[in-house]
Amino acid sequence: MNEASVFHDGERTIQALAGETTIADRNIAMLSDTVIGGARPFIARQFMAVLASTDAAGAVWASVIFGKPGFLHTDDRHAIAIDLPHKERDLADPLWENMAAIADVGMLFIELGSRRRYRVNGTVRRLDGCGAEVAIREAYPNCPKYIQRRHLRQLGEPRLPVQAAHGTVLRGGAANIVARADTIFLASRHERTGADASHRGGQPGFVKLVDDTTLRIPDYRGNSLFNTLGNIEADGRAGIAILDFENGQVLQLTGSATVLWNQDDPHGETGGTRRYWEFKVASWILRDLPHALQWEYLDASPFNPVAA
Repeated sequence: MNEASVFHDGERTIQALAGETTIADRNIAMLSDTVIGGARPFIARQFMAVLASTDAAGAVWASVIFGKPGFLHTDDRHAIAIDLPHKERDLADPLWENMAAIADVGMLFIELGSRRRYRVNGTVRRLDGCGAEVAIREAYPNCPKYIQRRHLRQLGEPRLPVQAAHGTVLRGGAANIVARADTIFLASRHERTGADASHRGGQPGFVKLVDDTTLRIPDYRGNSLFNTLGNIEADGRAGIAILDFENGQVLQLTGSATVLWNQDDPHGETGGTRRYWEFKVASWILRDLPHALQWEYLDASPFNPVAA
């Protein structure tokens, strides 16, 4: 692959505005259309994955799925299998209907305890009662920055169906989950390259509630590829998933996002980039997780900016 064919106009625009085009051209060498050898066992031992998908109306969603290690695997390095039978799926999550409607998906395999992550973007080529299979278009590792370490101590059996609430404004329990968050997962999409799933982390409270439909998130220094912000620049539709680690819930938000440049940052919230992005909520789903999970918090990322 060459960088001219990989980066779309949105990514190129953001790279140029950030002054990081040269770095992006160098870092794109890690991109592949197959899973690298060392990532195959990494994927197979995961119990959690983040997926980005798009519903029939065009709204973008971030989802978090769980299963016993081995439910995610790649046998030929060209596709990812998700072995999650129909009876174990949380159908309150829009993911499964979305994959049937629009085949593009983004996948993030993230091991919070080791701060390792691996991204795969592709196309659903099988979706049936046994699970799904995603043909890989892009695969690459991510740096370990901004991940708060947590260790999963117990993964219970599925308890379905789950309770779910819906809304359009963030108040009460939904607002509290946002205010406490130190980890969020972000879904975005581009017409040519499809859906993408990514991670953002920081000190608790790094996601600010501007009002009851608007979030403001600092954008720290990363790998300079700007896949997510590039998608936002080109499209604007986005989704966010926030795990409530203590209470066993997940908040899924869908809406639109905008990148903000050269913002006042007197307290150093952005780590020097002076760059934020704002997310406007169109609707949300607050669900109990289908599995009883017990997490042990270990420590915060040493790279998190600490506001003065």
